[in-house]
Amino acid sequence: MEKWFEASWTSIIAILLTALGIYVAIILFTRIAGKRSFSKMSSFDFAMTVAVGSIIASTILSKSVSLVQGIVGLAAVYILQISAAFLRRWTWVQKAIDNSPLLLMDKQTILYENLKKARVTEGDLRSKLREANVLDLSQVRAVVFETTGDISVLHTSEEDRELEDWLTKDVMR
Repeated sequence: MEKWFEASWTSIIAILLTALGIYVAIILFTRIAGKRSFSKMSSFDFAMTVAVGSIIASTILSKSVSLVQGIVGLAAVYILQISAAFLRRWTWVQKAIDNSPLLLMDKQTILYENLKKARVTEGDLRSKLREANVLDLSQVRAVVFETTGDISVLHTSEEDRELEDWLTKDVMR
């Protein structure tokens, strides 16, 4: 327990210099790869964020991982991210990498089988409807469980207003 409070000036300086180096590398790689590197659009994007966080922590705090090794590890993960973004142009790759959005409500109809697939409870659904300021179920046009795990509520108070098909083009029913 006493080691929790021990640190030499050499180790503190090493941590600070490593943090600075890895920080500069992340900024550089993110500028090259683009903002999508830290988006949460798919499971692959989520894995990227977790991997980068792990590499940062290991590089900064572990004596067994050098700054150069950390930067090479970061570069590899960013190259994988850029490659995946490029390969997503082919539908079969996109289907393998990305989750598909799932329809949870079609107008006022709750799709219970899809709730089960998404592991979303009716309470979660009601919560999202309230969060979207839905006052009456007749306002709901669609509720979608997005690829990111977010729930989108498409609604309007105009009773005769229909949902454009383009908005739900890739949503599984």
